[in-house]
Amino acid sequence: MQKDEEVLEELRRIRKALEPKAAPPAAAPKGMWGEFMDFISKYKVLGLAVGFILGLYLGNLVQALVKDLIMPIIGLAVPGLGNLATYVVTVMSQAFGVGDFLVALITFLIVAFVVFLIVKITKKWGID
Repeated sequence: MQKDEEVLEELRRIRKALEPKAAPPAAAPKGMWGEFMDFISKYKVLGLAVGFILGLYLGNLVQALVKDLIMPIIGLAVPGLGNLATYVVTVMSQAFGVGDFLVALITFLIVAFVVFLIVKITKKWGID
């Protein structure tokens, strides 16, 4: 009987040793500067800012490419169309300026494709 109690006591000690311990609470940053630095590092704000700024200028670059290079080429390829951005469709007495929409659509498709390529390349390199 004593042997059984020794075994049970040993099992209780093993169970207690295997129970997960609560993680110690993280120390709160001290002061406004510490909280700010914690915010910057925790939410990766600098990376977001850099990505936003680069995306903004990439969009401007692609918009210039589409308006100044691609649209004139399309205008040359389609007889009678000087500039796609000024293309207007007239229905009855109403004029619909669809040219600007087509320019914005082509710009969006190019930007989306460039972003797709960037994501694909970064995943291949192991950058997330």
